[in-house]
Amino acid sequence: MQAFQKEQPLFEKQDAQVLGVSSDTVATHGEFAKEHGLSFPLVADEDGKVQKLYGAGRATFVIDKAGIIRHIQRGFPDTGKLLAQIVKLQEETVTQM
Repeated sequence: MQAFQKEQPLFEKQDAQVLGVSSDTVATHGEFAKEHGLSFPLVADEDGKVQKLYGAGRATFVIDKAGIIRHIQRGFPDTGKLLAQIVKLQEETVTQM
């Protein structure tokens, strides 16, 4: 999570929204965000609906503005690779216009 926070300006520059999702409560998320200095939203998936849709475990998704998953990275996130995927997706979108 701190890697995403550190690179937050680069994600914003690419018009990308970072969200954290876990089954923790809203209160726990608030404490976690404060403790780690996170400025992006954390979503409480207490009923597990998001996990049912996307799968459990550590994963990072690049989802375009139409809601289509364009890239999945399992395990610990590599923000450099994710930013490269976002740039590639944006370039493809511009080319298709």
